[in-house]
This record gives sequence, C-alpha cells and structure tokens, in this order.
Amino acid sequence: MPPPVAFVLKGYPRLSETFVAQEILALEKLGLSIHIVSLRHPTDIHRHPIHDEIRAPLNYLPEYLHEEPARVAGAYLKARKLPGFPKAIRNWKSDLARDLTRNRLRRFGQACVLATELSSEIKHLHAHFLHTPASVARYAATMLDISWSCSAHAKDIYTSPEWELREKLSDCQWLVTCTEANAQFLSILAPSDDVVARIYHGLDFSRFPSPEKPKRMSDGTPANHPVIILSVGRAVEKKGFDGLLRALAKVPADLNWRFVHIGGGTLIKKLKALSIELDIASRIEWRGALPQDGVLDSYHDADIFVLNSRIADDGDRDGMPNVLMEALSQSLACIATEVSAIPELITQGKTGVLVPPDNIDALCQALTGLITNPDMRRTLGHAGETHVRQSFSLNKGINDLAQKFDIDVNTP
Repeated sequence: MPPPVAFVLKGYPRLSETFVAQEILALEKLGLSIHIVSLRHPTDIHRHPIHDEIRAPLNYLPEYLHEEPARVAGAYLKARKLPGFPKAIRNWKSDLARDLTRNRLRRFGQACVLATELSSEIKHLHAHFLHTPASVARYAATMLDISWSCSAHAKDIYTSPEWELREKLSDCQWLVTCTEANAQFLSILAPSDDVVARIYHGLDFSRFPSPEKPKRMSDGTPANHPVIILSVGRAVEKKGFDGLLRALAKVPADLNWRFVHIGGGTLIKKLKALSIELDIASRIEWRGALPQDGVLDSYHDADIFVLNSRIADDGDRDGMPNVLMEALSQSLACIATEVSAIPELITQGKTGVLVPPDNIDALCQALTGLITNPDMRRTLGHAGETHVRQSFSLNKGINDLAQKFDIDVNTP
C-alpha cells in the first residue's frame, strides 16, 4: 500500500462538506492511511454519521496564531532547520508582497506547525480547496521537501487571484477538480496538460437509496395539501435565496405551497425579514443546519427541489452542488440555474428545469409550472434519478482518485 497521506482541510468536520468526508472514508476503505489536519475547529452543532465512521487521526493547527504563541514560536524555530525552509520563506515573502494580510501571515505560521508536527512517515500532503488550505500545504511541503496535491472545488478557484492559481498549479504534483468547467478554467493556467484532471465526486448511493414511496400528486389546489418546495444550502450570496423568495412571492396567489429551507448562513436574518416584507413568511419553515438523516427525510417529504445559484459579486459560485445530486437521487423534480457546472448535471426539460441566474420571472414560471403539473414532476424526477445513478456514482470518481494516490484498485 502507498505511504500515509495528510489531508489539509480548512475545517473539520463540516456539515456542508459531506463530499470531503465521503471521499476520505472511501479512500480509507481502499487502504489509504490518512491523517487529517484542520485549520479550524468545527462550528456546526450537529455532525453527519459518516464522520463517526472515519478512523483518521485528527490534528488541529492554531486557528489564530496569537492563541497559541508558544506552539507557534517553537514550530518556527524548528522549521528554520528544515531543508526547504529557505525556499518556503522566499515563496511566502513573494506572496505577502502581493497579499499583505493577516491571513497570509497566519498561513505561514500554520505551515510551520504542520511541518514540524507531521509524522515522519508522511511524505505527501493533499489540500482540499485551492485557497487557504493549499497555501498552508504548499508552504509546509516546501519546508519538508515533499510533494503535495490539491482538490479544487468552486469558491477557492474563482475568488483566488490568477497569479496565485498559476503558482500553485506550477508547484503542486497534481490537482483534481469536480467539474469540467473548473478543469477547463484551471488547465489554461497550468504549466502543462497533465496537471489538472476532472473527477466528479459523485454520491455514495448506499447512503441515498431510492425512495420507497412515490411522490405525492398535489397540484397546488387543495389548501390542506400544499406542494412542498425544498432548498438546501447556506444562506450566502451565491445561493440566491433572496431571488428565490421574490420568485415564490410572484407565484399565483390561488396556488398552495410551502417552502422549506435547510442550512445555516450569515443571511438568514435578512431572508426572514424579506419573507415578512413579501408577505410569505407564514408559508416558510426555516429548519437550520441538519445532519444527513434529517436532510434525507426532508427530500422524501418534498415535491420540488430548487437551487437558485448565482455568481456572487466576489466571483464565488457553486461548482457541482452535492445537494442537487442528492435531490435527484431521491426522484425529486429539480429547478436550478445555468451556472458553472450545473448544466453538466441537469439537462433542461429532460432531467430537470434550468433557468437563467438572477431571473425572477423565469424562476417563478418554472415553479408555477411544476407546482401545477404533478405528472411533469414525476417524469423529471424519474429521469433525474436514473441519470444521476448512472453517471455520478462515488465509486467511479474514487477509483480515479485512488490511482492518483498510487492505490491499486484492482487488488482484492
């Protein structure tokens, strides 16, 4: 088997990053020994069951350097003796000149701690996300004179400056990303064609079996049988929940619907206030962040799933939203926007409904159409489930990723 690998994560465990947890567990099952290194402590109240199945040892780096000054100072003094320290500090000073922030200083301090506390048996670092975790992994790997790699996703790509993307792509051994749109964007910046690979992260369908009960057939006319509309995601700008609320408010008043939101996020209070302003607050249930079993139950209860993704002002956007794959796996008719890699997952009119981003009228029309047409919901839901189970299985992506870590997937 290959030697152990340290996975550098921004935070662990996180409810919003089930794709990271399922990847770690799947690689463990294939025999890869993983050590998890987290830059931050968890903030979620709940945790997914999958986190309890992962056996990897876990080390938290100092989240803020001033909170553990002795640990950081000691690590810095030890790191200065490492073979690659002169190159690492040159790289860091070059980065600092273009990004004069406290965060850049923190990344180097965390890298010193990582490099000096890492087990000597670990000869490779793998960062999840191309922004902060990749910076820490890069500096630490350079100090230790070992290789590093990265999994890139969405925000980490499109909110990073081009100069930093180019330098990391030139420095890492390899990089994988979860969408074709991302792969094409990053390949332009990479030094050669063999650096970037597209690997869909997919779903572990053992955790998302086909629903046992058929979806309900309400058409929005009976008051005691409203159509349940579900969305799952953090309340942040790129998720477009304000536009979704405005679209719901324009749905014909004689149709009966109820909207359920699952997720935390900084904009929850503003969204609740907006729902009151739009006079739809009584139709909305805010459930907050939930573990995976609670989310799965909500998929089963819903009639329509909607994700109104947009490109945020800072460039942040969704990549391949896991929640869309999850909803499709549960035979839910899905409405989403033509952003990033979503059209790689949903084909308009065949496996779901796609609308332009930031188009409230088009979103309202799509919602109204599915609320009033249960037969269309059933048809799209069935086609969407068939497609996602055929094309987005975890196993295919994990086998491709395992080969990057030199795991022989054909060995029994």
